Amino acid sequence: MSLLVSEPEFEQAYKELELTLENSSLFKKNPEYRTALKVVSVPERIIQFRVVWEDDAGNLQVNCGYRVQFNSALGPYKGGLRLHPSVNLSILKFLGFEQIFKNALTGLMMGGGKGGADFDPKGKSDAEIRRFCCSFMRELSRHIGADTDVPAGDIGVSGREIGYMFGAYRRERNKFEGVLTGKGLDWGGSLIRPEATGFGLVYYVTHMIELAGAGNWEGKRVAISGSGNVAQYAALKCIELGATVVSLSDSKGSLVAVGDGQVTVEDIEAVMGLKVKRKPLSEYAAKDNLKYIDGARPWIHVSQVDVALPCATQNEVSREEALALVAGGTKFIAEGSNMGCTLEAIEVFENERRQKKGEAIWYAPGKAANCGGVAVSGLEMSQNSQRLAWSKEEVDQRLKDIMKNAFTLGLNTAKNYVDLSEGELPSLVAGSNIAGFVKVAQAMLEHGDWW
Repeated sequence: MSLLVSEPEFEQAYKELELTLENSSLFKKNPEYRTALKVVSVPERIIQFRVVWEDDAGNLQVNCGYRVQFNSALGPYKGGLRLHPSVNLSILKFLGFEQIFKNALTGLMMGGGKGGADFDPKGKSDAEIRRFCCSFMRELSRHIGADTDVPAGDIGVSGREIGYMFGAYRRERNKFEGVLTGKGLDWGGSLIRPEATGFGLVYYVTHMIELAGAGNWEGKRVAISGSGNVAQYAALKCIELGATVVSLSDSKGSLVAVGDGQVTVEDIEAVMGLKVKRKPLSEYAAKDNLKYIDGARPWIHVSQVDVALPCATQNEVSREEALALVAGGTKFIAEGSNMGCTLEAIEVFENERRQKKGEAIWYAPGKAANCGGVAVSGLEMSQNSQRLAWSKEEVDQRLKDIMKNAFTLGLNTAKNYVDLSEGELPSLVAGSNIAGFVKVAQAMLEHGDWW
């Protein structure tokens, strides 16, 4: 009997990578890479610690803090910090594992890691969040640095939390360095960073639409889940490019367009205000254009859409919802969240792609489609190293170039390692997985990490 605790999220992420590698010609051409897969699937280091902080009533509270430093073959560990009651090692290992290959696809010098705590910022005062962040960083500061490990924000970690943590790091280590990304613009942050994941997702899908011969975003109906940064800025960019957004959601329910209605810029701005106050979508008094559906995700409620962008959390598109999207005529689905689709949902999309060829739905995994956020984090690191700040236009252009390169790399790698029949669109999940894995494995080989 195994003594290892079950880690379902991590096991799912590993299985997705393993299946795509096994179903390609990679191991036939390079059988030694099987050894690399064994090595890369084990974190270089896992740090677990207690976080003791005082609430406003003067009571001591205790949470578990973590940092999974998964792989540093391509550069310093890079990945977000998540503050949420659901945080555990399985979730952080899955996120860190995905982050290795996502970061590789950006072309920047970044390894993969992830961290956080089972602390819930919702319902906490600013003072309580500050005390928690300072206590959390007092321990984490021993293990990170600008050339070692550079965390960023994730669920539950906004600019406010990054500010508290950066201040704590500066005081503890007596250093002002680019140790966190997502910082304030006056003290080392980068323009476009809040928008980067959502904007990058739309830039990536633009290349999918163009290559598939489906024109551009003009007139496309787009279903989006989530209502945080990724969903907000993806929605704004879609609207800017002429698309119609028909949904947003949070963990409690969904806002879905009624009839010919749509999510407007004004709706998104109002949702941004709610999220700053950490309030649910159910408190938004939508006009006649939207209805709130309690306890539901949007996918089976949006009728026909051209593009689906899961931007909330892991496993938010099930097999049944995947079938509903296919039945509704969806042509493109790309993950703005990490591992947004279950393995069963991905199987639905990939089977459709193989059977219906150019007429099928085309799926893009999060490690490629949502790499824009960490890409601009990497650009923030570069700006910090130079003690410079780039213009909005320069950062945005670099983001566009990175997303184009990530798309092209996954596309071409799929063509090289996965058999295609005539008229069949290449598998972006296979191509992205293989491309990211090979880049990391080759670096590890050259470092002597496996042989």
